[in-house]
Amino acid sequence: MKKMTLDKILQKQGFGSRKECQALIVGGSVRLNDQVIESYDNYLEPESLGVLVNDEHWVCREQVYVALNKPTEFECSRKPTHHPSVLNLLPPLFSRRNTQPVGRLDQDTTGLLLFSDDGIFIHQQSSPKYRQPKTYEATTDERITPELVSHFLTGIQLKEEPSPIAALSCNQLDSHRIEIILGEGKYHQIKRMLAAEGFHCKSLIRTKIGRLRLEDLHLAQGQWCFLSEAQLLLLAPPQH
Repeated sequence: MKKMTLDKILQKQGFGSRKECQALIVGGSVRLNDQVIESYDNYLEPESLGVLVNDEHWVCREQVYVALNKPTEFECSRKPTHHPSVLNLLPPLFSRRNTQPVGRLDQDTTGLLLFSDDGIFIHQQSSPKYRQPKTYEATTDERITPELVSHFLTGIQLKEEPSPIAALSCNQLDSHRIEIILGEGKYHQIKRMLAAEGFHCKSLIRTKIGRLRLEDLHLAQGQWCFLSEAQLLLLAPPQH
C-alpha cells in the first residue's frame, strides 16, 4: 500500500466518509503511538499501522480476511429477509468497506464462515471451478446406513439437477452423524441429498474449509477472528 494521509487511511478501513474521518482526527479521537493526532495532512504507511480510534485499537489492513463461527438464526445476506444478517456479528466498519460473506450457510446451519473484501479470494473460495473442499457434519433423526454413505459417494439424483451429485468424501461418525466433504455448494445441497434418501437433517455444521479447521480457531458461536498468513495458506484452492 502506498503512503496516504491519515483521514484517507481511516476511510479505507471503514471508519466513515473522508469528512467523518477528518472530524475524528481533529476532535482528538485518534491516537498514534499513544499520542493524540489532530492533523491528517501527514503521509503515513498504512499497512499494519496501529491506531487507537475512540479508545479501540485497530491494525490497518489492505484487505480483510475473517473467520466466524456462525450460529443459527442468521442469514448470509447483506439484505436479509427473515433473520438478522451475519454481518451484524462483525464490527460495522467491515460493512462500510464492503466486506461480505464468502458463500452462504443456511440460517439454521452453523459453523465456519469466511468474510472478505478481496474479490479474487471470494471467487477462489466460492466458485465451483476451484472445487474448494468444504467439510460438514450432519446429524439425522434416522440411523445412518452403509447404503447412505455409499450413495453419497456414487451420486444422488436431486430434482432439477441434470445428473447425480456425489460428495468428494463421506464417512459415518456414529449412529446418527455423518461427515460429508463437498467440492461445490448447491442450494440446500446436503439437506436435499439426505431427503432424497429418506433422511431428515436434524442439524448441520461446517467444520472445515480447505485445510482450515473450525476447531483450531477456538471460536465460540458468534465469535470471529482475523485470519493469519499461515491460516490463509490452508485455504489455498487445490491444484487440478
